[in-house]
Amino acid sequence: MAQPQLLVHDKADNVGVVVVEGLTAGTEMLCVVTEDNSDFKLTADADVPIGHKVALADLAVGDTIIKYGEDIGKVVAAVKKGEHVHTHNLKTKRW
Repeated sequence: MAQPQLLVHDKADNVGVVVVEGLTAGTEMLCVVTEDNSDFKLTADADVPIGHKVALADLAVGDTIIKYGEDIGKVVAAVKKGEHVHTHNLKTKRW
């Protein structure tokens, strides 16, 4: 298997984490679900830094973001599948 560009830890996750430097818009990413070692392809809609999140599905304002099988926050601006998920469209529920 080629090196994955996006890791998804739990099948319930709706975001994955970029694990390579220099991911650019238009890249068809190899995505691996570590829970069962399955894989799929997803096209990045933007340049995304390593360690940042990418939406696995379209997300509406108010939706819950699930990462590592955990609720990490809510969507504050609509996100399309393949888009960068970060502070511009995600608000943590921690504070």
